[in-house]
Amino acid sequence: MRCLTLALASAVALAGAPVPALHAQDPGRVQIDTFTLANGLKVVLAPDHSTQVVAVNVWYDVGARNEVQGRTGFAHLFEHMMFQGSENVKKGQHMALVEQAGGNLNGSTQIERTNYWEVLPSNRYNMGLWLEADRMRSLAVDSANFENQRETVKEERRMRFDNQPYIGSYLRGLAMAYDAKTCFAYGHELIGSMDDLNAARTADVQAFFRMYYAPNNATLTLAGDFDPAEARRLIQQYFGAIPRAQTPPPVQCDAPYDAGQKRETVTDAKATLPGILHVYLIPEYRSPDHAALDLLQSILGDGESARLNRAIVREAKAALAVQTGTDVVGPTRGKSTFAVLGIANQGVTSDSLDQLIGAELRRVATEGVSEAELTKAKNTVRARQIFERQRALNVAEGIQTASLFLGDPNAVNTELQRYMAVTRADIQRVAQQYLRPQNSTVILIKPATPQP
Repeated sequence: MRCLTLALASAVALAGAPVPALHAQDPGRVQIDTFTLANGLKVVLAPDHSTQVVAVNVWYDVGARNEVQGRTGFAHLFEHMMFQGSENVKKGQHMALVEQAGGNLNGSTQIERTNYWEVLPSNRYNMGLWLEADRMRSLAVDSANFENQRETVKEERRMRFDNQPYIGSYLRGLAMAYDAKTCFAYGHELIGSMDDLNAARTADVQAFFRMYYAPNNATLTLAGDFDPAEARRLIQQYFGAIPRAQTPPPVQCDAPYDAGQKRETVTDAKATLPGILHVYLIPEYRSPDHAALDLLQSILGDGESARLNRAIVREAKAALAVQTGTDVVGPTRGKSTFAVLGIANQGVTSDSLDQLIGAELRRVATEGVSEAELTKAKNTVRARQIFERQRALNVAEGIQTASLFLGDPNAVNTELQRYMAVTRADIQRVAQQYLRPQNSTVILIKPATPQP
């Protein structure tokens, strides 16, 4: 229930943490077995007996992109609703049962998916399966729970988004990169609008649950210390009788590249310093160009020695911080975004910072990057994947990502190769192709109170 806020908070963080360089080592291979229940539930088993825990991880193929105009915020709302009880689990009991067993749990909302997970001692993972099956089959989507959680979500929006500097402008810029008339799926804010939440009815929320929270729209992944034969039996026992739902409607999005630069000046009542946001449309997660752009954003913005931090923060002293990011609201199967956010230093205007960031991006397009910069970025990706293999939950999440966005859970074992294959020429080419003014949305952020 934290990832939405954390993803955006990290996007405006003042600095990135360095990752040690690794050269020869690769992530350990994940053993994978897959099957599908008669009701359409896709299951991935990844046994690993190195630690005595099991991650029970469910991804529903629903996120903000599945919302319709006038009914936004439902995907995030259900991140909260799913902990309000079901036929055999009282309100609040889901968390209590997991924690009493020595486990932990959470859920998160992204633009393309919503996930729920428990990490439990290996002798109690059956409880995690039972809990997930019970709420998939019989979540208590009633008026009382809906009204309560609607107010919770509204308060979360007020506290963590509306009352935080730069976040509102950041969300607006990410959505503005798409034309909401032709791509509403990605052209509205992930957390939804206050007006839509106020207008929603219990029947609307119940219909959303019936459509998207069904076995044929979900993938269950187990990773950790379990017996595969026992897991198959338990999954069939708990999930097998849950009826499938109708197939959700396809998501429509027409978002052409190079549609012309959009520029907007906004006043941020919470900001004390000017800021600038550049957002560029880029390809979907599975594209080879996406891997190159992901490495480029690392070269530009990961850590104090990254290009933008070195040139604009340390040398020009024009910015307090510059942060870059791809897939800020989650990976996509449609066009995604590449974002650069800068917070100006005292006495520096957003226009000046805009010009400095633009100049650095043009420099990459005309001069490229060094072999040392590319190697460092690749090592960052390699290190991240190696470290992720050490935790059952991260393994499960990696499998789910590969399944949904690369089309095959086994791609978790070849994901690193997409990044290692990127060349300096690829980096320069994608900078030229995607990070150009006619493919951008620019938000100039000005404080409500002028600087002295």
